[in-house]
Amino acid sequence: MSVKVSVVIPVYNPGEYIEDCISSLLRQTLPDTEYEAIFVDDGSTDATPARLDELAAAHPNMHVIHQESSGWSGKPRNVGTAAAKGEFVMYVDNDDWLGDEALERMYHYGVENGSDVIVGKMAGKGRPVPVELFRVNRPRADVANAPLIDSLTPHKMFRREFLESNDIRFREGRRRLEDHVFVVETYLRAANVSVLSDYLCYYHIKRDDASNAGFQRFDPVGYYGNLREALDVVEKYTEPGELRDGLYRRWLRNEMVERLRGKRLLSLPEDYRAELFKEIRGVVTERFGPGVAAGMQPTQQIVAALIVDDRLGDIEELAGWESGIRPTGRLESLGWEDGSLKVGFTAEYEVADAPMTFRSEDGKDLLAPQLADETLHTIAGLGVSTVAPVGTSKVDLVVRERSTAAEFFQPVEFTRERIPVGDDSTFRQELRATATIDPEAAANGAPLGDGIWDVLFRISSCGWTKEARLGSVRADHIEEGRLGCLSGSPRRVVLPYWTEPHGNLSLDVDLATSRIDRDVRRITPEDVRIEGGRVELPLPLAVDSAAGTGTVLLRFKSADSGTVHMEATLTAAPEGAVLTSELPGTLLPGRAWALGLGMPSARRGKPRWSPLPVALLVADDGTIAVGPAASATGKPTAAAAAKPAAPTLKKRSVARRVAGRLKRSLFG
Repeated sequence: MSVKVSVVIPVYNPGEYIEDCISSLLRQTLPDTEYEAIFVDDGSTDATPARLDELAAAHPNMHVIHQESSGWSGKPRNVGTAAAKGEFVMYVDNDDWLGDEALERMYHYGVENGSDVIVGKMAGKGRPVPVELFRVNRPRADVANAPLIDSLTPHKMFRREFLESNDIRFREGRRRLEDHVFVVETYLRAANVSVLSDYLCYYHIKRDDASNAGFQRFDPVGYYGNLREALDVVEKYTEPGELRDGLYRRWLRNEMVERLRGKRLLSLPEDYRAELFKEIRGVVTERFGPGVAAGMQPTQQIVAALIVDDRLGDIEELAGWESGIRPTGRLESLGWEDGSLKVGFTAEYEVADAPMTFRSEDGKDLLAPQLADETLHTIAGLGVSTVAPVGTSKVDLVVRERSTAAEFFQPVEFTRERIPVGDDSTFRQELRATATIDPEAAANGAPLGDGIWDVLFRISSCGWTKEARLGSVRADHIEEGRLGCLSGSPRRVVLPYWTEPHGNLSLDVDLATSRIDRDVRRITPEDVRIEGGRVELPLPLAVDSAAGTGTVLLRFKSADSGTVHMEATLTAAPEGAVLTSELPGTLLPGRAWALGLGMPSARRGKPRWSPLPVALLVADDGTIAVGPAASATGKPTAAAAAKPAAPTLKKRSVARRVAGRLKRSLFG
């Protein structure tokens, strides 16, 4: 059978970090006969060469090529491509890894859409990755209709015949941005580019020792010399005008302006700042016309204008002010509705620990940076706009899986509120939002995977895009809405909880933590009712009619008489749920029976048990009382069971009574 995909991995002294890469390749769902991995060892001096030889000997579709060190990854990628037999070539770095279905999904997506380039969704663990590009699937993308230019790393799938027929190769030797040169040429010459966003294909990892090549401080002269090569490719394949300016803008924004802003600039030694600024200014003045900066946000335009005017000192002052900007948010509401978690919150920017303010002048909303008068006069003299486009401010809510950094946008509805500050000309802007997290569709239409998902909000306004965790600041009543929910089929628990010690909001999907134990531990004997051969107790769960009977189990366990499991019914209550179970006919008198809750767990394929802090005390005469779980160690007496387990319910329904107690005992 012909090879569908060849994975090319340049390798140099990765040590133990290559093991995750190898493991992910061996786990691919594409059959072994339909893909190959080609490791090109670029003169490694650690134990990696022997490890790769061992791998190749054990797996026919794993290959290794050894060569003398070339100094960078361009030549190893070219060597691997030349040896490839696949219809497509996928480039992976030796310290990154793939999702298990990445090759299969990307290959079929590419064939289905006639693609020369397939860009799979990425997650960055300690490394930045594109965000906007992966909001939705884009079967037919190009540099004009999608933000492809935001993704210039080589970690993509390319049709091999397309690369070969157009002689598209990586620049070789010790150099920077060879991937930019390669990828931008493929974008501009491809018949079609497809973006696959509904599956996490590529994990881009920062090593614990921060020794990835991209994290080393670079020589500004060489770096911006190599950057000019990427600009040359754009110039070769585009005409002057809006498209070319828009592509150039990516390098001006990311590689120049953003390097001269806030803490990123101020953390650099002064001599290095000066050298960096000199090389940036050289590129800006040589290559970029006014249309390039004109398409950026006002704050970015200010920095670009100061670059052209050779004013590093003013840029440093502006960076000092910007370094105090941070997003702040307050959780206003939290609750389940039709199987989705509704998250209400407000968000705005602060600077120097106070709300960021803007000013109105002549009908325009303007930025109000706290800078020296001389600096403000300089900016005004450059003719750059200081208009604050607060009418386009937006806020997003993102869920991010903690172990992999996989993240997904959630649907958000929001309003922009102007709040006067002092005189009529000054105001702050608050974004008031409600997000909807549907656990069965939150991963770009797919269910959230098992694990811990942190909840973040992200503000984009006036040239700043910053994010923060949500939940540590919250309304006093929020705890009442913090219920778990039974979700999906097969059923699993999705539990919102507060992290420790910061108190941020996270989601435990399918009981990845023991948080559920803490919640059910707050049930008291007074919350439990026994009547008509049934036991009823409250649970901190949101349920609907789909939960049905048998979605949870109730365990009755005696120290000397064994264990009985009973199916239990969950009924929705105003503040949670009521669990109802028949009492087993085998509860022997003179015994204490500790209760346990069996919650469904899709990943385990069997219930996950939580001990409840209550026990049934069955006296010798068969009378049943409810006591704390600790009482299950002794033999109950008729006197102990004489007091009823709970008052009779002649005036209030079970659901209402238990709901009230749930609110007091679980959330009080």
